[in-house]
This record gives sequence, structure tokens and C-alpha cells, in this order.
Amino acid sequence: MSVRHLQKKYIIRGSKLILLSCCLLLSLSACVVQRSPVTGHKRAYAYSWSQEVQMGKEANGQVKQQYGLYDNPTLAKYVSMIGDSVLDHSDMRGPNVDPKYRNTPFHYQVLNSSIVNAFALPGGYVYITRGILAALNNEAQLAVVLGHETGHVAARHASQSALEQKAGQLALVGGAVVGQQALGLPADQILQLGGMATKLLFLRYSRDDEREADRLGVEYSAKAGYHSSDASAFFTTLKRMQEQSGQTLPSMMSTHPDPGDRQQTIKQLAAEWKNKGYKMTIEDQKKYYKEIDGIIYGDNPREGFTKNGMFYHPQLKFQFPVPNDWQVYNQTSQVILANKDQSAVMIMSVDTNRTPQASVQAFLNQQGIITIKTNSTNKHNLTGYEGYATATTQQGDVKVYLYAVSYGGNIYRFLDYTTPDQFDNMVGNFTNTAYGFSSLTDQSILNIQPVRIHVVDVQKDTRFSDLLPQKLPMDIKPEDVAILNQVKLDDIIKKGTPVKIPVQK
Repeated sequence: MSVRHLQKKYIIRGSKLILLSCCLLLSLSACVVQRSPVTGHKRAYAYSWSQEVQMGKEANGQVKQQYGLYDNPTLAKYVSMIGDSVLDHSDMRGPNVDPKYRNTPFHYQVLNSSIVNAFALPGGYVYITRGILAALNNEAQLAVVLGHETGHVAARHASQSALEQKAGQLALVGGAVVGQQALGLPADQILQLGGMATKLLFLRYSRDDEREADRLGVEYSAKAGYHSSDASAFFTTLKRMQEQSGQTLPSMMSTHPDPGDRQQTIKQLAAEWKNKGYKMTIEDQKKYYKEIDGIIYGDNPREGFTKNGMFYHPQLKFQFPVPNDWQVYNQTSQVILANKDQSAVMIMSVDTNRTPQASVQAFLNQQGIITIKTNSTNKHNLTGYEGYATATTQQGDVKVYLYAVSYGGNIYRFLDYTTPDQFDNMVGNFTNTAYGFSSLTDQSILNIQPVRIHVVDVQKDTRFSDLLPQKLPMDIKPEDVAILNQVKLDDIIKKGTPVKIPVQK
């Protein structure tokens, strides 16, 4: 946390059939018939292209507020340059494509997230996390990932999916791996995304959509001159990451094709483009490693971490206790705590109101909120204010506990809620956490630094495991570092090869 704030597989022929399809789907969404920039054929979409651009623009601001951009302008410029290179060879920039597509600017952005993922919003907004940048091995792999996301936008997969899916079928769109979950709770409450932005960000892509994006990613990067088959090694890395974390999903249970299957597909697609005469020679590993040298690896403890039942925020110099067996989800603009069965939630965020009382009252004054009682507080010599209320939501009634406190020039507010029948059992957890908010004074925690990737050139042929320090920082395991470098621990690394080593200073 920081203060920064296919449709189904059939071929549509003729506009009459398209319009008939629209009429059958009117219960889900309005329908627009336009030419696809990928196929050149007319087909049905939920939104016009101008609407997609506008919704993408609106959601872009919310995504940046929620996750934050990674603070490295040089790296951001590099990623944007590679994205533009791939974009120039995409269907969006084809000589015969409709000007409304060709003239749409694309935005390639790096998010401050350790999750290994990438995703896209309609209208030209592509995101890649610092987590996936650390895991990629060269510029060619980056080009294929950006090409994949550009392909989602070009094929207008979000607008296709919106036409087919019912509200409530939510799953993070795009990207190389399945993204973080929404805690089993309403996405608008957890992610603070409203209206159409929420629907766009959480539309489910079909497997056919993902396969098409893979195909387009290889095509666009191959035409840009990249050695696209290198991306197959990255999908092996994804599979190893899933196995290492114990989160491997059965192939038929995931909307994304199995990483092992995709590895072979990428090789086949790349070979096809090579046979067509494209050079596909650019790899640029050393150039890529130079750009990511020093990138933060894993969660940044300066932006908050949990240890021994306490949440610490060194950068903002506060701490508060975490109940036993509660999960902590630390995001850029808020910290979410959820109990084991996710029936109770605490959301701590920085509020824009000037006083604790104003912060609590701003929530209580909303329509549908019934105030039970309010009190002034003083805990750890900090001025605070608390309130109890009931609220009506689409999922039913909830009972709410609010606590706001003034500290360090900010107003921090806890918004805690559960079902009315569980409130009496949970209110002790709510108040203990809120009342435990206090100043962080432990210098060892205040001075903690993030783990960063340090790129070193191997001085002589060496077994990879022998290149690692005896003790790795945080909870990083040797196998994690091997996966990060797309090698195995017993592999012999040749002299002069750059490798990525996690270092915490």
C-alpha cells in the first residue's frame, strides 16, 4: 500500500445473420456491427470502437490508482518502445485497416505488482507487471507477451465477451497466467472499480480467445524481427512457477491453455513465420538484462508486509495487528484483511477527508446506511473516531464497523463488515486491529529494503547452484532463482552469460 493514489466458434456471413445474432443477445448487451481489424469481416460487438476507447481510458485511471505504476521512467520508456515496435507490425496498423483503428494510440504501462502477469483493456491499454518483467529472459520474450496483449485489443475480445457473458461471471482478463482472485467478494468493493470499468476488467476470455492472442502475439513479434520461438521457454517457466507454488490448474479447469501446450504451440507458430521468410533474429538478452537490472523482485516490504501477527508499513511508519488465520492482501491504495472463509472483511485505506470524524460520517451519510452509534476515541495518543452501522448491498444486509485515525498527516480509515449474525463474533477482531493502529518505531523494520534483481556475468563455466549465495533474502528458495533464470539448478552456465541474482541490501 502507498499513498499514490469469439464469440462461439462459427463463421458469420452477411450482415443479416449478424443482426439476427444481435437480436438474440439483446438481453445481455446492446449490439454494434463493425469490421474486425484482424479478419476484415463484419461481426457483432457489444460496443462500438469509440466506446471501447472511452471505457478503456476511464478504466485505465482506476487501474493505475489501484495498482500503481512502477517508478522507473527508463524501464517504462523501454517497454513502451518494444510495445510500439510490435504494434507497428500488427493488424491495428495495417495499410488497409479502418483509420479509426490505425489512428488509435496504444499505451504500454508497467504496474507495480509482483504478480507474474500481463493484461489489456479495450481501446489500446496494455499492462505488464514488474513481476513478469523479472521473469522474462530477453527482449524477444517481452515482444511476444506484449504482442499477445495487443492481439487481445486488436481482436476486440473484451467486446466480444461482453456480448456473450452474463453479469457475475468474473475472472481477470488476459495475461500470461491466472491473476489474483477477488476474495470471493464483490469486485467493486475489493478493487474499488465501478460500472463498466469493472465489467471490462473482469470479463472472461475464452480459450479460443487466448489461443488467438497467442497466434497474434507470435505473428506481430515475428514480423517485427523477434526470435518469437524464445517465448516457448517462458511458458515452461510459467508451468514451473505454478508447480512450485502448488497452484497448478488442470488444463480443462483454466480459461488459459495449459502452459506446456502453449510452449509447443508457440514453437510451431514461430516456425511457420520463419518458413515464410521472416528473419526473426532479435533476442537481445544482454540489452534486456541491462534494462531490468535493479528491478524490485517480489513484494516490496517498504510498501507493507506482515510478520508475526503484525502488519508493518515502513514507508508510512505505522503498524497494526492481524488476527490469527486472517489473510492479508496488500494493494497500492488499500490493505484488505479477510478471515478464513471470507465471510468477514477489513479494508484499511487512506481517506481524503480532513478529520477522523468527517471520514466516518462521510460513509455513514450514504444512502442505504443506517447509523447505530458513533464515538470519539484516543488510542496510542492518536485522535480517532468510530461508528457502527448496517448497510444494504446487492448480496444482502451487512453490519459495519468504521474506525478512522489521524496519523502522519493522513487520515487512515478501517471499513470492516460481515453478516449481521456474525458481527458479535467478529467485532472483537475489528476493534483489536483498529485500536492497535500505532506508530512504527522499530529501526530494523523502518530501514528494511526490497529485494532487487542484480545482473552479473558468469566469470567461468559454473553450475548454476554454485552461483547462488549461501543465504538468499526473504523466503526465496534456490529453485525460485533457477526458475527466474529459466534454467535448472544443475545446469552449467557458460562464461560470459548474464544471470539474475536476488539481492537485499
